[in-house]
Amino acid sequence: MHKKKTAGIRKIEHPDRVLSYFKPEKKVLLLIAIGGIGFNGGMIAGPYFEGRLAQCLYECIQGQATSMDMLKLAGVYLSVIFFVQLMRSLKRFSGARLRNDLSRNMRHMLYNGIVHMSREEVEQESTGAIMTKAVADVDASAMGMQQVTTEIFDTGVLLGSYLGMLFVYDWRLTLLSCLFIPVAYMIALSLKGPVTRINEKFKQSAGRLNQETLDRVNNAITYRVYGREQDRDRSYENILAEYEKNAVKSNLWGSATTPIYNIIAMGGILFIIWFGGKNVLGSGWTAWDIGVFTTFVSCFTKFAQKVSMSARMFNRMQRAMVSWRRIKPLFREYVELPQPDKDAVVEKICVEKADLSYPGYDPVLRDISFQAAKGQVVGVTGSIACGKTALAKAFIGDAVYRGSIRLDGRELNELSDVEKSGLISYMGHEPELMSDSVRENILLGEQADTASLLKMVHMDKEVGLMPKGEDTYVGSGGQQLSGGQQARISLARTLCHRRGIMILDDPFSAVDQRTEREIFEELRRLAENRIIILLSHRLALFPETDSVLYLHDGTGTFGTHSELLEKNAEYASLYQIQQKGGLS
Repeated sequence: MHKKKTAGIRKIEHPDRVLSYFKPEKKVLLLIAIGGIGFNGGMIAGPYFEGRLAQCLYECIQGQATSMDMLKLAGVYLSVIFFVQLMRSLKRFSGARLRNDLSRNMRHMLYNGIVHMSREEVEQESTGAIMTKAVADVDASAMGMQQVTTEIFDTGVLLGSYLGMLFVYDWRLTLLSCLFIPVAYMIALSLKGPVTRINEKFKQSAGRLNQETLDRVNNAITYRVYGREQDRDRSYENILAEYEKNAVKSNLWGSATTPIYNIIAMGGILFIIWFGGKNVLGSGWTAWDIGVFTTFVSCFTKFAQKVSMSARMFNRMQRAMVSWRRIKPLFREYVELPQPDKDAVVEKICVEKADLSYPGYDPVLRDISFQAAKGQVVGVTGSIACGKTALAKAFIGDAVYRGSIRLDGRELNELSDVEKSGLISYMGHEPELMSDSVRENILLGEQADTASLLKMVHMDKEVGLMPKGEDTYVGSGGQQLSGGQQARISLARTLCHRRGIMILDDPFSAVDQRTEREIFEELRRLAENRIIILLSHRLALFPETDSVLYLHDGTGTFGTHSELLEKNAEYASLYQIQQKGGLS
């Protein structure tokens, strides 16, 4: 099966194959075929009736036909044209529907691929490049795929119909007048290299422009405060100029070549005027009247125009192929993941001689050992850049470890992402808020009482004063909120999605000591059936934790708060300094 529906979304198997996106569109393709054959096959009616009308007019002048004959012929012509245009509407509607469906499915599968990119892949792609691929390259690929589909009829059926009609009237003159047609196609094919290279440069410059735009918007206040706006504006203008230059070149090769193709393809009209005139005079290869001559000229003109458009289409398809090659590596097979067991309980964490590092780097921490049981709060602290975040991220798979980290006897590395999601909730050092409302940033699509969650993190009164309360838009990345508000909404989100293990990285970094204590009391209550690992540089509440892991010199010392005060002079000194007001 290549089509699976969930909430109206088609899941495409083998998303890195072009044909996979056509398989779910059989009904639309059938409508395109009906409309394409009806329209393009009927297009020969235009030249035919134009010739017959010209001949009828001549016969009327000669007294061989009447005006009624002319009206009847015109009526039939209009009826045929009505049918042809009806088929054209069907073809265009179906083509637009196909393009929309292809674009929708490709965007969905590309989104699936982007959110499942590895850390290494994310680091290799800028945000601007990803946005360009997700928008412009998907549109170009979908457009190219749709054009290939309709071109089968526009080129195959229509050119075949025109060519067949020309052969019926005079096959020798047809062959002679078509001598220039292959030249137009050969020129179009010869431009494949330049079109590909220029379009690739255009896509790259579009990615840089998008990245620069995002940077300029996100850091506008910083540039303004430090008086660097003019420098950033100059940088932006340089990138914009490069983008415009490449855009002009791309459009030049994509569109401006059409008249050239048309002039070349129309070269055969000289033979038609000369030898066709002889046919009318009775000294050519076959006997024509004025109507046939008119039909032949009209048919060949439309034929040559279509040839020039088809040659241009080759260049457009080459541009679409550039876009397809850019997005193809981002596609991933769509997998329906099972729902995690959100009520799973972890009785014990056991970390033994673990070395922790980020992928591709030397270990940040070595020989880390500690234990925690259900109902306990473990405090983790140390100097700046001591490795707290690396330890936290090892539990969610963003950092790697050697040694052992076991949850109820099961090695962490052996658990699937779904199992980890059901066992561990994580609040990172960065809030990572979405461009959405306060409510949605907490719930993430779940159903819960946001009022109680906001009260737990002492954010309920502040949210109540916002313009739309919980439905207030927080801005891109939460920029409409203060740092403390961002952190507390992030904490409320973690509490909403709490699991057997809760890892909180600096949840009190932007709140006062009173608020810190009140929030900690809520965490203590939640810890009755959970394990909480609290990473913080503020030690005021560490006496109330069950145990402390103090990170120093690339390793760690584990014990209770009292034990560390006695055995570790660095920890004792740090705690005493904060108690005296050195760090609030």
